[in-house]
Amino acid sequence: MSVPSKYSIDLSGAQWRISSHSSGTGSCVELAALPGGHVAVRDSTDRARPALVFDPAEWRAFAAGIADGQFADLG
Repeated sequence: MSVPSKYSIDLSGAQWRISSHSSGTGSCVELAALPGGHVAVRDSTDRARPALVFDPAEWRAFAAGIADGQFADLG
């Protein structure tokens, strides 16, 4: 059984989540866990735009960078 390409994953049934740390203004990102360990990220203010889909290694690297403060200067 082959793992689907991250570009061909169907997001129509994705269970989207917003962080509990969201300010409640609707200006946030939403995340969805996908098959094969992929993670989708989309803009909560424009859900019609394509989502970014990370494979497991990409997501781990991104999450580790956030945790390490590598992007703290961006916001």
